[in-house]
Amino acid sequence: MGDLSSTEFATVVLAFRVIFGLVFATHGIAKMKSLDGTAAWFESIGMKPGPLHARAAAASEIGTGLMIAAGLLTSFAAAGMVGVMLVAAWTVHRKNGFAIVKDGWEVTFVFGLIAVLIAGLGPGEYSVDHALGLADTLNGWVGIAIAAGLGIAGGVGQLVVFFRPPAGN
Repeated sequence: MGDLSSTEFATVVLAFRVIFGLVFATHGIAKMKSLDGTAAWFESIGMKPGPLHARAAAASEIGTGLMIAAGLLTSFAAAGMVGVMLVAAWTVHRKNGFAIVKDGWEVTFVFGLIAVLIAGLGPGEYSVDHALGLADTLNGWVGIAIAAGLGIAGGVGQLVVFFRPPAGN
């Protein structure tokens, strides 16, 4: 198996980024389709006010997914993904353990990890960041620090300010 040419590598990064970003955005679209139900569910798990968090989660998932797909401010979009996945892992999946087959936090961890890895790798040549001259300054360790650091800080901040679990949870 030989090395990829720079064009092949850029194409692989583009395909991966677009597919991952669009898959992530579909989670927000699903929330928007049943916003009242999502808001009630957010209230029931302790994310209050539910309507605010339903809209914020949906917008964050759609927005960051589309930003990753486009390669736009990639490290900051990844940070948003990490924050959303951290909140989901803590509020919904933590009590179920790791495995997704038991509704655990496995998928939220993998999605967050992929976001950080994309930030570290960079958006590639076929991206808005590249066209703006940002692709080489906001990736590598800087990209990882932005995605992981801001993402974790944002997620923890949201939990501290807004999460009030119901008794017994």
